[in-house]
Amino acid sequence: MYEGKYPHKRYRLTLEFLKKHIPKDENILDLGVENPFSEIMINEGYQVENTKGEDLDLDFEVVQNSSAKVVTAFEIFEHLVAPYNVLCEIKCDKLIASIPMRLWFSSAYRSKTDPWDRHYHEFEDWQFDWLLEKAGWQIKDTMKWTNPVKKIGVRPLLRYFTNRYYIVYAERNSK
Repeated sequence: MYEGKYPHKRYRLTLEFLKKHIPKDENILDLGVENPFSEIMINEGYQVENTKGEDLDLDFEVVQNSSAKVVTAFEIFEHLVAPYNVLCEIKCDKLIASIPMRLWFSSAYRSKTDPWDRHYHEFEDWQFDWLLEKAGWQIKDTMKWTNPVKKIGVRPLLRYFTNRYYIVYAERNSK
């Protein structure tokens, strides 16, 4: 999946954030197909069910019918045209979601070979917060981190101190 670029730092920090907020006895619906991080969560003792590749811009059945106590979405919402819709349809009360942040010195990511592996959105932190709040979520905790790369140049240098990832723990507003 990562072609020699396994995201050790991102996975370590994401797992630490998850452990900080979610006890292992709460089952998780992880948006996105099975992936290396869902395997890490399972190996850490979490009960995880993944979505099956549904188009979450159009098909909300999995989040509407899930009995999970928590939804996780790690680098998913940037791929959706309208993430607001699925965020509104989530029935559980806890959400942990992370996004790659918009970088002023780099274009939005777009795979030339995989139409599902493209970023429609690259959010700034305040935009993602606004999206969550508008969809009925109250942000309880956040964290950001950089993503340095082992290359030479101006952009790789900027990656040492420009935050690339943003993660949020939110709870559903009471209705």
